[in-house]
Amino acid sequence: MQGMKYREGVSNRPELTLAQRKRRLVSDELTEAALQLLAIKGFDAVTIDEIVTEAGVSKRTFFRYFASKEDVVVQFLADMGTGIRAELAARPAEEPPSVALLRAVWIPLGECADHGDRALRVVRLILRTPALLARFLERQAQWRDDLAQEVARRQGLEADADFYPVMAAGMALNAFDAVLHRWSAGDGAESPAGLLDRAFAVIAPALDAPTGGRPGLLRDRRR
Repeated sequence: MQGMKYREGVSNRPELTLAQRKRRLVSDELTEAALQLLAIKGFDAVTIDEIVTEAGVSKRTFFRYFASKEDVVVQFLADMGTGIRAELAARPAEEPPSVALLRAVWIPLGECADHGDRALRVVRLILRTPALLARFLERQAQWRDDLAQEVARRQGLEADADFYPVMAAGMALNAFDAVLHRWSAGDGAESPAGLLDRAFAVIAPALDAPTGGRPGLLRDRRR
């Protein structure tokens, strides 16, 4: 089936064996079929029978990969987070934090932009379905922890001891979340790229300020 391939464009994947590539292909087809049906008809209206028919596989095959309809979306979200961290790890060490984090967050948003209305329907599905939104927020908490570890590594800080890594990761993901909400609430005329640039223009000064690991800074400013 031709159409949106949500996992394309994520950098730095390890080489896969033939068997792993076949499994990934089936998983991609199931994910695409499920997400599009769910986005068009609504989460509660779609059955697993409809998904497997659309994907051209058996119900047994579906349950080999996913435990439920919700699990399809959860896996999709997990892959988004993996792509963000992988891209941040691949950014040049000399890049300012705001630039590196913007490029990392752009990975899933860029895929959405590439697929226009179809991706917009999926984003709206996730944000407007309470059960899926809850899982999305749960995943974002994990993304924040993963990103904080990578930010700490890049900055030579301790993720568990310094505030900067977790605060920087949180700001980047808040920008990502704000862009998704603004994009999904509109008519799709404003591009995710433009929205992300605007969001990062707000947080870039804080991300790039040379204040990481300086606990005395606030005290100095109060004097």
